[in-house]
Amino acid sequence: MIRVLVADDHPAFRRGLELMLVDFDDLVVAGTAETGGQAVELAGSLAPDVVLMDLRMPDLDGIEATRQINSRVPAPAIVVLTMFEDDDSVFAAMRAGARGYLLKGADQDEIVRAIRAAAAGEAIFGPEIASPASSTTSRRAPAQRQRPSRCLPNGSAVCSRWWRPARATPPSRTS
Repeated sequence: MIRVLVADDHPAFRRGLELMLVDFDDLVVAGTAETGGQAVELAGSLAPDVVLMDLRMPDLDGIEATRQINSRVPAPAIVVLTMFEDDDSVFAAMRAGARGYLLKGADQDEIVRAIRAAAAGEAIFGPEIASPASSTTSRRAPAQRQRPSRCLPNGSAVCSRWWRPARATPPSRTS
């Protein structure tokens, strides 16, 4: 059984995820959080296997909540589920330790595959994220590249080997 913590500040979206995950025998919603601070607390007390994390939440954003949750041992796998697909958000989430990144427009099957992949120790990115991220990371040194071990039929990259966020930095931007 994969225990999932849902962290999102929008009540309707949280409830929708809860109702969606009920349909799967191997998934259970261990709890829900409406702020980043609550997500950090509940990740410690509920010991979920996976946290679905929004980026923009009150009191503590999803990036800092991800960083704090990942500082604990053992840390659950964190999959960011957000509306933001900009490079800065993607790389900030990865540097904080997120194991996956999906957009809120992802369908039920894609979200469930991401949860299962993250729980199995793999990294997963939605199709909208995988293409731009892989082209950016391909310019990095070989030790820092993310190399998908397989791709899902819908284009999502599932990676069994995750490049180390501490070593990877986003490309420098010039004005």
